[in-house]
Amino acid sequence: MPSLAFIAEAVAILFGEHSEVMSKPTEDLHPAYFETHFHHTESWSDMPDEFAIITAFATTGEQWSDAENAAADDALRQNLEQRDVWLRRLTGYSPTSGHEEPGWAITINPATACEIGRQFRQHAIYFVKDGSLYVTLCHDVVLVPVGLFMSRLHRSKIMSTPGTEPSI
Repeated sequence: MPSLAFIAEAVAILFGEHSEVMSKPTEDLHPAYFETHFHHTESWSDMPDEFAIITAFATTGEQWSDAENAAADDALRQNLEQRDVWLRRLTGYSPTSGHEEPGWAITINPATACEIGRQFRQHAIYFVKDGSLYVTLCHDVVLVPVGLFMSRLHRSKIMSTPGTEPSI
């Protein structure tokens, strides 16, 4: 008799939600992907168990003008809003370099997220599943563990009221 894990994987493959999970990073993933944290200003009390994080700004190693980044981000927002699913704004940032990049969290599967990432000239996207954060290259859907998502999600101090603890 097949194991429960085998059956779950078979169902995922049948419904197009299959994505391989690796136990260690691939050489093609920039080290910055593994130190990324996120901040947000809206409530995340209704956060789903699974969602993708996609940006449209200049991909790692490229330089785009502010106008190009803003136009790409707006086009991505419009694309995602048409899907009529859970969607939240968040900004990924490096605690080491201070670089930040606004993006979007959306309830879509990793393959669809990578397809959108490729449309917006992205090298990689993040995916959250059952509290764990993963990164994957857009051209090859292989989820590589990064860490626990909630330990990397922070409420923006700009929106916090002094003396109160911001809610996630």
